[in-house]
Amino acid sequence: MDPDTAADFTVENVEKALHQLYYDPNIENKNLAQKWLMQAQVSPQAWQFCWVLLRPEKVPEIQYFGASALHTKISRYWGDIPAEQYDTLKTQLFSQIAHFASGSKIVLTRLCVALASLALNMMPEAWPGAVSEMVRMFQEEGGEVDGRARCLALLELLTVLPEEFQTSRLPQYRKGQVRGALGREWTAVYPLLQQLLRQPDSPPLVKARVLKCLSSWVLLDVPLNESEGLVEASFTALADPELFDTAVEAIVNTISQPDSQRYVNTLLKLVPQVLQLQEQLRDAVQNGDMETSHGICRIAVSLGENHSRALLEQVEHWQSFLALVNMIMFCTGIPGHYPVNETTSSLTLTFWYTLQDDIMSFEAEKQAIYLQVYRPVYFQLVDVLLHKAQFPTDEEYASWSSDEKEQFRIYRVDVSDTLMYVYEMLGAELLSNLYDKLGRVLTNTEPTTTWQHTEALLYGFQSIAETIDVNYSDVIPGLIGLIPRININNVQLADTVMFTIGALAEWLADHPVMLSSVLPLVLQALGNPDLSVSSVSTLKKICRECKYDLPPYAANIVAVSQEVLIKQIHKTSQCMWLMQALGFLLSALPVEEILRNLHSLITPYIQQLEKLAGETPNPSNKLAIIHILGLLSNLFTTLDITKPEEEPGENVVVVLQQVFALIQTVLSKWLNDSQVVEAVCAIFEKSVKTLLHDFAPMVSQLSEMLGQMYSTIPQASALDLTRQMVHIFASETNHFPPIKALFELVTSVTLTIFQQGPRDHPDIVDSFMQLQAQALKRKPDLFLSESLDVKAVFHCGVLSLKFPEAPTVKSTCLFFTELIPRCADVPPVGQVVQEHGKLLLLAVLEAIGGQSSRSLMDQFAEVLFCLNKHCFALLTVWLKEALRSPGFPSSRVSNEQKDTFSQQVLRERVNKRRVKDIVKEFTLVCRGLHGTEYAADY
Repeated sequence: MDPDTAADFTVENVEKALHQLYYDPNIENKNLAQKWLMQAQVSPQAWQFCWVLLRPEKVPEIQYFGASALHTKISRYWGDIPAEQYDTLKTQLFSQIAHFASGSKIVLTRLCVALASLALNMMPEAWPGAVSEMVRMFQEEGGEVDGRARCLALLELLTVLPEEFQTSRLPQYRKGQVRGALGREWTAVYPLLQQLLRQPDSPPLVKARVLKCLSSWVLLDVPLNESEGLVEASFTALADPELFDTAVEAIVNTISQPDSQRYVNTLLKLVPQVLQLQEQLRDAVQNGDMETSHGICRIAVSLGENHSRALLEQVEHWQSFLALVNMIMFCTGIPGHYPVNETTSSLTLTFWYTLQDDIMSFEAEKQAIYLQVYRPVYFQLVDVLLHKAQFPTDEEYASWSSDEKEQFRIYRVDVSDTLMYVYEMLGAELLSNLYDKLGRVLTNTEPTTTWQHTEALLYGFQSIAETIDVNYSDVIPGLIGLIPRININNVQLADTVMFTIGALAEWLADHPVMLSSVLPLVLQALGNPDLSVSSVSTLKKICRECKYDLPPYAANIVAVSQEVLIKQIHKTSQCMWLMQALGFLLSALPVEEILRNLHSLITPYIQQLEKLAGETPNPSNKLAIIHILGLLSNLFTTLDITKPEEEPGENVVVVLQQVFALIQTVLSKWLNDSQVVEAVCAIFEKSVKTLLHDFAPMVSQLSEMLGQMYSTIPQASALDLTRQMVHIFASETNHFPPIKALFELVTSVTLTIFQQGPRDHPDIVDSFMQLQAQALKRKPDLFLSESLDVKAVFHCGVLSLKFPEAPTVKSTCLFFTELIPRCADVPPVGQVVQEHGKLLLLAVLEAIGGQSSRSLMDQFAEVLFCLNKHCFALLTVWLKEALRSPGFPSSRVSNEQKDTFSQQVLRERVNKRRVKDIVKEFTLVCRGLHGTEYAADY
């Protein structure tokens, strides 16, 4: 079917197109047919062909299209249907549904959805009592269709009605009216569902449909007390395996609807019904029936989680609620390992957060009473969670798939988060409790204790110590004393020991005397590739937090680190972390020791680099070069040698210059390789930050090298380093000339990129705009130079505002908010803004009009605010001229709206927040979103 030529949407053509869509092997023909059929569906002819396509002799695919076309016309083009045709349409649909009740199920469903849409559009005025009429129509003995088929068709219709309401395109005010009308119709639906569910001779299929129908109607917030009997019948249905899943959905949906918490008496009646499921739950667990235990757990959790506050408040029923809490505890501690033997326990974790929040939100006196009951429950929860977090036996764990291991890892993180939360309620007593248990396990000479048990207790400690300040706790010294007693014979246990020591790094900084008992463990673990992540991250934390107490251990730490680096035990990222750890460590030493260690640390790498620099470039030596540059830059990231009491030694610069000279040699061969260039920039970016003014002697050399690198291969990383140099050195008189020369060079190279087409380099444009903004902020004199084409930079900025990449646009807006305030004191800037500022305004208005993402409106508002504050007279004229163009910045805004916008903006020269609100409001109008649900999220 050609969508252009076949504009006559006849029955024959529709059938041909459907045949093509379903049976033509050629995908292009299928797509054409699909496109044409979508046009057919919304055409005026659809009213004629849809009824013909529904004739009994047609095949279901064709009938389905007819029914879909009907639904599309009714739901999306309701305004086109004359009111006098409503009743005819209704009658036709009723008779089609009656006919298809014993026909194709998919066609029946589409027809029900069409009638549902008709009802929603007519309610309440044009079709009062719509639902009652539906029930009546289908209950009348009628024609050739048997009672069961009619009953199922009616249930289908009643089920899709609330679903169609949820997705309907009714305007907001109509939605409220129709929801109210549907709510009132529940009285017609309820008795029918009740009767069908309780009738002993109702077939299982009918009962399952009734439960689905209940699930659908509770989405309309029908009052819980009005569906009480049905919920009760749903609980009875749980005993029937055929109905179990549907009954669970119906009960969970009913209990979870937000409005149900108002009906406390009904909720209280539900608690014993949930408690009665305990026997079925225990049987299911015993027989390994995961589906049943999962379903019952969902019911218990949804009642507990959604209504814990309301049920806690019913003090005289405290025992039944406590029984429900204990039932959920059973689900948390369900036997077996997650996710292999059970998937239920993870559903319960949020409940424990909710219950704790509700208890802790009571006023003090009431809270104290509840804590008497619930603190023991939460201590029990900790035991249960730590039991669930235990690893399986080594054999069992080895048989798990990598996906199961990953799910178990995530599950343990969830358990860890829960323990951390529970700590807020149980406090220091929780740590003492864990410590006592660990002490018993480690001093117990019986061989019954498994490593899994020890590991889980330590994991509990680590979960809490990682995020909570445990400095006041009196059990930590004991814990640190116990750690060396652990018989570490397993990787998982060793990992947890490492992470626990890491979590206590801040505590160790306050109690440095304890370092000697744990540091040897960490250094020993560094040599084990299986403990790479945990041992290196722990050493890094200790070096960061305790660096001033580490000098006595420094020689040892450096020696072990060097050894593992030379043996290449760790992967690249861990090597980088290890270098950062050493940077922290060295920073705390006297300058001469820093130098001695620095020499011994980097000499091997300098020698390797010298050797690599002499080789002909190839892929393997490129990786080696990037690795070494990475190590050096990570060392410089954390190496801080600014010591107030000592003169910074010239020698550090000597080391740097040695490295620098070598890097120049490397660069001369690799200047065309963007990854090597990036690695070089990273080294200097890190060392410029940490070695700040020791770096000064190399500013001119580095400026020259940067210029050379950027001219060969322009790269964002070189611009970022230039920006840093401008930030640090541009204000210093003796460094200004080389910085100025570098700034002018990279600017002119980038302007050339703009001439050739900057779209492929959004990262360069982003960094370039940030560099220009930094220059204006730190040293606006750079813009006084005759060698700098300020006009061209301005035009590049206007162009960059139109980029689709949000970070680039943000940086460009930042550039303009730095540039505009300089109009008065930097003449070249003032001249450019005066002559070309209108282009900037047009670009900003285009963006607000819909050309840019709504998330960027605050940034554009800031540019507008700057123009208003610093160029008020010009902006008044420009705004008037720009907004005069018809259809600009959007065809959706009227002249009045444009005038209001203009007046509001010009009025605000102090309140930036207000300008942002004005822009947000105007952009919604421009985009046709004003007053919609999208606007509400904004």
